[in-house]
Amino acid sequence: MPKFTSKCTTIEQVQKRVGKLPAPRDLKVIDYIDEHAMRWLSYASFGFLAFGKSGQLELTSVGGEKGFASVPNAGQVNVPLAALDDASIVDHDMSFGALFMVSGMDESLRINGRVSRIEEEHITLNVEECYLHCAKAFRRSNFWQPESIEHTQGEIPDFIKQSTFLVLASMNSRGHVDVSPKGDPGGSLLQEVEGVFCFADRPGNRRIDSFRNIIEQPEVCIIALMPGYHEMIEIKGTAALYTDESLLERFVVQGKQPKLTTSVTASSIKKTTSQAITSAKLWPAQRTPEDLVPSEIFKAHIKHSKENSLQAKVARAAVSLPGAMENGLALDYKKNMY
Repeated sequence: MPKFTSKCTTIEQVQKRVGKLPAPRDLKVIDYIDEHAMRWLSYASFGFLAFGKSGQLELTSVGGEKGFASVPNAGQVNVPLAALDDASIVDHDMSFGALFMVSGMDESLRINGRVSRIEEEHITLNVEECYLHCAKAFRRSNFWQPESIEHTQGEIPDFIKQSTFLVLASMNSRGHVDVSPKGDPGGSLLQEVEGVFCFADRPGNRRIDSFRNIIEQPEVCIIALMPGYHEMIEIKGTAALYTDESLLERFVVQGKQPKLTTSVTASSIKKTTSQAITSAKLWPAQRTPEDLVPSEIFKAHIKHSKENSLQAKVARAAVSLPGAMENGLALDYKKNMY
């Protein structure tokens, strides 16, 4: 076990460190596939799927041609089993968390829910949550325009050190699954410290879903990537949240120290080659679709949210002002990356 001492064991401790949400927690979350999410999926060629049931959590990448994930109706998404790097992890009535990516787009679409059917060639996912995720993780990792680096074949420690992007799958005590993206420059994303793997929390939307999950149920899965390459590192283990100053100092970027770190004591770690990345033809990135405008999607989802508090009504009125959402996003991405 690591010798860290400042561990967060309650959500109140976490919230105190990272700050409170500037708006109601689920304001941008809808519970169906609207026209914007449907259009996003029609362009998506890659993503990640996590599945959980009875305390067991699994994570895999998924990819194919544009539109490989189809929408039979507003409440469901169909994904071909052949698109999953590991289709053996799927079972009936599992919770799922998904992250769908469009080539060249820094934002990503997150969908959570439950597996409703497993057919011979595809799985049907019932949608319970759908929302667009901000661009920071992809921009921090330079995901779509990766730098040319010397790649060390077969060496897991070197691969981890050079990785700039990861996804974290977590699950709460009720079995609900979430997938969250993280990004940082090489050497600043994922570090092995005292025998555990650590990464920093950077400024984001402060929904802190994964932190809530880790406090309730600490088993997690990680996939770490070096953008531009088809290999990935898969880590399973037990997570904890720490605020030790000596640990935070390891993750300083652009002079900014994070508020919190996540550590994972690995139960398994392996390096694999992703067929999903190959099928999706991720790099070089393609030209972004002109009819996918993140600010408009954020605005639409906020307006469609079922949150009825006074704070939510004020937020809806604010984003309706001309240019408010666009300017707010631009300022946030400029000032709050670290």
